[in-house]
Amino acid sequence: MIKIIIDTNIAFSALLNVNSRIGQILINGNKYYSFYSPEYVRSEILKHQDKIKELSKLTNNEFLETYELIIRHITILNHTILPIKFYKKATDLCKSIDIDDTIFVAFTEYIRGKLWTGDKKLYHGLINKGFKRLISTEDLYQDFIYKEKSKK
Repeated sequence: MIKIIIDTNIAFSALLNVNSRIGQILINGNKYYSFYSPEYVRSEILKHQDKIKELSKLTNNEFLETYELIIRHITILNHTILPIKFYKKATDLCKSIDIDDTIFVAFTEYIRGKLWTGDKKLYHGLINKGFKRLISTEDLYQDFIYKEKSKK
C-alpha cells in the first residue's frame, strides 16, 4: 500500500468539494493508499474553518460532517515522533521554497511515502532539488481510477 502524506491545501480542497477528484480519492482511496498528515493540518483546518464554510457554503454541522468524512482515513502524526535528522534534511530542502512546508517533507521522508501537494511552487521546487517522493493529483487520480476499474 502506498503511503501518502497529505498537505494542508489537499485537505482544504477536499473540504471545499467532496465530489472533486481530491475529495473522492481521500474518501474512497483508503483501499489502495495509507494517508497520513502531521497534526499541523488539523489545527490549520480548524483555524480556517470560517473561511472554508464561507467558500463551500457549508453550515456548522455540514462542515463538521465533511471534516469527519475527510479526516476519517488520514492518520494524524504527532510531531514529537519525528526524529530531528528528518526535520533538518527537510529544512534544507524547503528553506528556499517555503519553510512552512518543512514538516510535510520531513514526515514524507520519515515514513518513506509520497507527498501529495497542490502547491506547484513546492512541487517544482522540490523536483528541482532532486526530491522524488512526490505525487501529483493527476497521477494519483489516474492510479486510483485504474485500481477502481481493475477491481470490477
